[in-house]
Amino acid sequence: MRSEQDLVRLRELATLFLARKEFFGADDLLVTDKMAVAIAAQAALPILNLGLDLYEGFVGIVVHRDQVLARREEVDDDGVVHQFDEELSGEAMQGGPVMLSWRDVEAAGDSCEWGYNVAIHEFAHVIDMADGAANGTPPMPDRNTRDRWQQVMESAYKRFCMTVQKRRPSDLDPYAAHSIDEFFAVTSESFFVDPISLQSEFPDVYALLRTYYAQDPAGCMAP
Repeated sequence: MRSEQDLVRLRELATLFLARKEFFGADDLLVTDKMAVAIAAQAALPILNLGLDLYEGFVGIVVHRDQVLARREEVDDDGVVHQFDEELSGEAMQGGPVMLSWRDVEAAGDSCEWGYNVAIHEFAHVIDMADGAANGTPPMPDRNTRDRWQQVMESAYKRFCMTVQKRRPSDLDPYAAHSIDEFFAVTSESFFVDPISLQSEFPDVYALLRTYYAQDPAGCMAP
């Protein structure tokens, strides 16, 4: 369980978050105070010991009732452009806004059983982009720390991609194999909502995230 000090700090950060951000409902959705507080509380968890400055790069949060379809384009190795629709439960863009599906946010209490939390995922992307690049490496205090981070994460990412390619069992969402920045976002989700599984499968990543976030969710769950 979280300490009373953590809970007080979480409430303080969520309150500051609500004061600094603007919520917009898509397609005439009314974003109630209850909805905004739920999003703020989940957004505040990753920065509990990091501070709200990591979220200074955006203001707007767009809330949809459910998942949305986004038109995408990809160019293959032969230069052929492929267009397709991607179903999104959330999206974070450099400079904002952050988009969230309320259905997914509201179901966070149930979806944590499989390591899923859309708000934490998208705000992990915001943290990643706080230094100007979505590359799976959040702002670091110095080059040595950054090099160590990249060494551990890239090694783990390659191992996970091999796991997915060979269809081996894993508690981590296969979407984490999409790119190194998605690997950071998905492991951050797992770190906060399914820490025991992450610690068991990727102890090196868990230790790295524990140091970065200055939190130990698995330790909080110990009897």
